[in-house]
Amino acid sequence: MTYRHATVRGDYERLASGAVLHSAPGFPAFPVRPASEIFQRALALRGGDRPAVLWDPCCGSGYLVTVLALLHRRRVASVLASDVDPGVLRLAGRNLGLLTGAGLAGRAAELDERAARFGRPSYEAAARAARELAAALAAGGGDVPHAVRRADVFDAEALRRALDGDPPAAAPDIVITDVPYGEQTHWRGPGAAAGIAGLPAALTAVLAPGAVIAVTVRGRKVPVDGGPRPSASFKIGTRAIALFRVAG
Repeated sequence: MTYRHATVRGDYERLASGAVLHSAPGFPAFPVRPASEIFQRALALRGGDRPAVLWDPCCGSGYLVTVLALLHRRRVASVLASDVDPGVLRLAGRNLGLLTGAGLAGRAAELDERAARFGRPSYEAAARAARELAAALAAGGGDVPHAVRRADVFDAEALRRALDGDPPAAAPDIVITDVPYGEQTHWRGPGAAAGIAGLPAALTAVLAPGAVIAVTVRGRKVPVDGGPRPSASFKIGTRAIALFRVAG
């Protein structure tokens, strides 16, 4: 696949999982450059130049949307992350907390303390990276409004509650999710049998016309099995991506 948007091989070391951003066993990090390409293709399909309200309904650690908001601050108005597993939401909350200057300053101080205690250069480098990310965030528009909610992606009522929580989330117009592969992560909840093919239909039921859903899977293509047809599809490495535009 030829990159259309993320055409420059940037230095994404500051965004590495487990450095400034939090990680945990069993939560793989999505590669930054492909994530940027998918996001920008979704924006192009949505159209217009307004910043996106970004939502990951299978957020896991929250790494994907946190990285996108830090990388594309000027193009992201707010972020919502949701997942059916309450345990992962604690980790997601820690990562989305880095979308504020205070969150990044606190993380830098934490890493400084670890560097002093253990004498490891990697902690010193991560603390510098946190301060650099804070400076870039401030220059790009400042803190990103965000929320973390529990919801089963196959339960329309649960999704609506996630969108209408306190405070209510703005209506998402870009949904991007790296779905469970059954390797390190698995589908959970009563609707899990619907799997990947049921995802676009479930999300379409709660999104406004014109919103774009980007679904990423391992393999040759994203299965649709009688659901909504993608507006575009492409591959990046071992991942297949399908973009769905919610009809009016």
